[in-house]
Amino acid sequence: MARVNKKIPLRKCVVTQELKPKKELIRVVRNKEGEVFVDPSGKQNGRGAYVSKDATIVNQAKKTKVLERHLNAQIDEQLYEQLQLIIEGKKIE
Repeated sequence: MARVNKKIPLRKCVVTQELKPKKELIRVVRNKEGEVFVDPSGKQNGRGAYVSKDATIVNQAKKTKVLERHLNAQIDEQLYEQLQLIIEGKKIE
């Protein structure tokens, strides 16, 4: 019996524009209420944007305000701190 390779879901990083496996990216969501938050599960409702799990790319996103444009919302400093914690492998509440 032939082995079927499972398709790996790819997503595009909003900063670098490169396609990567979903697991290598962090999803940021803006919901209907306009709240912007990190979505570790990748399953929350709302407009999503993916950022690479890389500190320099997160800093670049912050400087260029690419997430604010992509999600059409104000982004709190705290969100970038949460992204950095995820990259460092720490859990966020």
